[in-house]
Amino acid sequence: MEVLRPHQELNSRHFGGIYAIGNFDGVHRGHQSLLDLVSETSESLDRSAGVITFDPHPRLFFNPDTPYFQLTTLEQRIDLFDRAGMDITAIFDFEARMAALSPEEFVKQILVDRLKLGGLVMGYDFHFGAKRAGTPALMTELGKIHGFDVRIVDPQGQGDRVYSSSSVRDDLRSGNVLEAARSLGRWWRVEGEVIKGAQRGRKLGFPTANITLRKGQDLSHGIYAVFVFVGGQKYSGAAYLGTRPTFDDGLPILEAHIFDFEGNLYGERITVEFIGYLRGDSSFENEDQLKRQMQEDCSKIRTILREAGEAP
Repeated sequence: MEVLRPHQELNSRHFGGIYAIGNFDGVHRGHQSLLDLVSETSESLDRSAGVITFDPHPRLFFNPDTPYFQLTTLEQRIDLFDRAGMDITAIFDFEARMAALSPEEFVKQILVDRLKLGGLVMGYDFHFGAKRAGTPALMTELGKIHGFDVRIVDPQGQGDRVYSSSSVRDDLRSGNVLEAARSLGRWWRVEGEVIKGAQRGRKLGFPTANITLRKGQDLSHGIYAVFVFVGGQKYSGAAYLGTRPTFDDGLPILEAHIFDFEGNLYGERITVEFIGYLRGDSSFENEDQLKRQMQEDCSKIRTILREAGEAP
């Protein structure tokens, strides 16, 4: 897959493609339905399949000081687009000039003049242009004016649940990682560089690899069953997210105890995949009581992970 960065020069091989457009935070199953339609349409027309997305997320642009729970980094989104079979990901800077474009200017300058697209797929709730004035109905009309077809994808879901980024965030905030996985079509994961902690886990016999979550990722505090990916290898593990009330009650850190692993991971990047939520955060009277609870937690988590299959 080719990634078109902001301000990159384009040439004829990029033109005429069928593109999906959106922020795609999470690339959940609703988003995936847009990508599937792009793939089907582009294949039938012998065109490139592409995605148009924005960085930073518009909410971060308009409210830079307000923490925002982003489900995926830009790099994770690019990887997921690639796995979905896209040929091109076109990234656009979401900055003051773009935010000020009217819907008509956005379509003319971005979609027509720059990408010269052949067709567009968008979700029923996607808005564009200054003050989010552009609607799917308006995009359809502008497509007719500029000569490209517009396909609108209706809400996707299961039962009475509609797949959405906001519902995934709510699930993760409540510790419901299984329900989040049902919407995502995969287990939710975070990546980060291992930092040095107070090494209390090592002293208790449970050494941990510690990473910080991105600002705004207010995942429920507690104990999780996880898979940890280190250098391409997959390990089972138990993770704790919280403020360590038994000790210092400090800033939240994600601490992953990797089963059957030995080695120093400081400075290495790891990926933590959340499979199950065991219990909430707790305070213990002493280290012995905490250690007994950790042994019990790890025993339960080994069972959970042995029985875990693919994401629902």
